Amino acid sequence: MSTDQGVLPERIIRPQRGLIAINFAELWRYRELFGFLAWRDILLRYKQTYLGVAWVVLQPLVTMVVFTVLFGRFAKFPSHGAPYQILTFAGLLPWQFFANTLTESSNSMVASARIISRVYFPRLIIPASVVFSGFVEAAISLGILLVLMVIYGVALRPELLLLPVFLFLTFLVTFAIGAWFSALNVKYRDVRYIVPFITRLGFFVTPVSFLWFDLVPERWRIWYCLNPLVALIDGFRWCVLGPAFVPYWPGFALSLGVGLVLLVTGLMYFRNTERTFADIV
Repeated sequence: MSTDQGVLPERIIRPQRGLIAINFAELWRYRELFGFLAWRDILLRYKQTYLGVAWVVLQPLVTMVVFTVLFGRFAKFPSHGAPYQILTFAGLLPWQFFANTLTESSNSMVASARIISRVYFPRLIIPASVVFSGFVEAAISLGILLVLMVIYGVALRPELLLLPVFLFLTFLVTFAIGAWFSALNVKYRDVRYIVPFITRLGFFVTPVSFLWFDLVPERWRIWYCLNPLVALIDGFRWCVLGPAFVPYWPGFALSLGVGLVLLVTGLMYFRNTERTFADIV
């Protein structure tokens, strides 16, 4: 249509197709919106809370103390000479990033119903921004971890430089599962009840407070590593505590492979269903 006649040009938006069909150029054009949404999620996370960001410090520290008393002192779980406090905190850091951001990202599309139904933008930005906002808490937890390492006399090792890599892998796994659940939650609102149940159950089957290699029978070890968080927690402990905690590499590769499959299939499902979000959200 000609703009000379006072009529605005018509733009037709069609869903992309293909194996994954992620338009990275389009995502980059909306980077300012991504930053705004991530900052909004950071502000809303502790809005109208009395302690505010202090919860980021209190939650892992209190959990670490409880685990140290229950599992380190009473149950006497092996720690291979490492301070049990550091062993536990190194497992809590990736787990809390995963659990906290997964719960929020799974509900992110429903919570953003108004903006989805009125304005076009890549919908993938919404769950991605929620997961990305978790980096602020993770950075604070990393600072606490370094302080605890100094207090308990744990040497600062070169492997610590790999911690950002494992944190980024935690982001990818969380984003992958979050993409699945956020898309499913638009159509099936049962998801908001399923996700808290999964995170509670996952806490007990993930090696957050123990060294799984000592407790899981050998014939079950490779199957146990189907949990993608096993590799991430193993990687964190290896970076913090050194060569004595080198991951079980076959299981490590399997965990990362499962995470990659979740990422690819999650993106595929999200992109194939997002064209219906505005209609049913």
